[in-house]
This record gives sequence, structure tokens and C-alpha cells, in this order.
Amino acid sequence: MKVPLHVCIIPDGNRRWAKENGLVESMGHIKSTNYENIKSLIVKAKDLGVEYLTLWGFSTENWDRGEGEKKILFDIIGKLAGELKKDAKENKTRFRHIGRRDRLPKELVEKLENLEEETKDFDEFNVQLCLDYGGRDEILRVTNKLLKSGKDEITEEDFVENLDTVGIPEPDLIIRTSGEKRLSGFIPFKGVYSELYFPEIYFPDFNAEELEKAVKEF
Repeated sequence: MKVPLHVCIIPDGNRRWAKENGLVESMGHIKSTNYENIKSLIVKAKDLGVEYLTLWGFSTENWDRGEGEKKILFDIIGKLAGELKKDAKENKTRFRHIGRRDRLPKELVEKLENLEEETKDFDEFNVQLCLDYGGRDEILRVTNKLLKSGKDEITEEDFVENLDTVGIPEPDLIIRTSGEKRLSGFIPFKGVYSELYFPEIYFPDFNAEELEKAVKEF
């Protein structure tokens, strides 16, 4: 079985899952980011031979959501970062935050940076969490940074070296749950040759078995 080196997941459908199950919207986020659920995906990816697993947790467009929903999301992610730390150190997993850091809650950024720092020397497996990430935003930030550096001409190499995903290989497989067949600006520069997989199920029901199905399809 050919195994993708880098798998990305766009976890869509949390709110629809909650609604269809007669629950408040926040329960979809709570179910999908349950530590055991995320851990099972990480373990399965590693067992399958995947070396990089990227999850999109909060997009630049998600700031339009209600204050209550955003607080719940940030609290859940902060708690998850703490839970991931123990396993990351035990299993020599490197963690990286992809996206902006200037708008997220300070306490959350500190937890993410602490997790990055404590796992930076590991190389057996890599987990990336995209928070306050958007493809257009990333491209604009890189472009402005390079322009401010005084460059007269920007090369592809210059661009790649300044992306949020610098040092991380291009995605081989991008999965978007819920049946929506679009990428919504996810990793546009590096994802041009990625294979795409769109399972119909919502992310709260996307488990290790479903991940294996996606990898086998690759």
C-alpha cells in the first residue's frame, strides 16, 4: 500500500452533526476535539506510516462566529494542547502551530508555543495544528514580508522559505469531512498537487477506521 507522507484533515461538519443529533452546536466541537478521538487519529496515522498529520482547527474566516462559540473553541484547543504534551514527549512527536499568533488569546498562544518548544527536537512523527490560518492570509503575509525585506524580485524558493509550513513537506493527501467538495483556501501554495478525499461523514464521526480508509484510497 502506497502511504502518503503528509496527510491533512479539514474537520468540517461539527455544527451540523450537533444539530442532527439534537444537541447545541458547541457539542459538535467538544465531540470532535475529544482527546481520545484526536489521539486515535494520531496513533493510526503513525501506525500506517504517515509522518506528518495536519489538522485545521480554526480559520481566519471563523472570527465571524459568535463570541461564545469562539471562547468554547479556544478553551477546548487549549485543554487539548495540554493533553497532547504528555503523549508528544513520550512518543517523540513534534508539534507545530500553523497560522497567525497575533490575534489568538495570549494564554492559548503561550500553551501552543510551550508545546512547540518542548517537542522541537523530536522527528519520529509530526503533528501540525492550523489555528487562525487562511491560505489567502498566509500568501499576503509572506508577500508583504518579502517586499519589506527590500527584495527586487521574489523567487519560488523565497516564498517557500517564508510560508507558515516551512520545513514541512507538501501535503500528499487532503481530507475534508462532511461531503463538502472544496478546500476553502487550505494550504493553496503547497497543496497544488495534493490528492483530495471527501468522505460524507461529519468530523465528529471521522475515526481511525475512516482515516485508514482514506489512506488506502490514496
